[in-house]
Amino acid sequence: TWLSITVALGVTFLFFQAEEYVHAYQALSLRFDSGVYGNTFYMLTGFHGMHVTLGVIMLTVMLCRVINGHFTPSKHFAFEASAWYWHFVDVVWIILFIFVYIV
Repeated sequence: TWLSITVALGVTFLFFQAEEYVHAYQALSLRFDSGVYGNTFYMLTGFHGMHVTLGVIMLTVMLCRVINGHFTPSKHFAFEASAWYWHFVDVVWIILFIFVYIV
């Protein structure tokens, strides 16, 4: 249940990131040629979005494997590696949020 909620929240994050890009481009005229902030904004959030996309794919595969009973208490390295990757992406988002949106 929690894994499926995590996948859903990852997809929701990607949806809102796409909405933010559309708003920044259309309403705020934030483009790559807008200067350093525009380039930095799209580069940092874009790389993070790419990693979230990869994490959602990994967690979706893990969800399918969990449903099919591929893991045991002693054999679950792929699941654990995906979870560690997802936590890394979470920590990076906290740092990005502070530097892109607050500072």
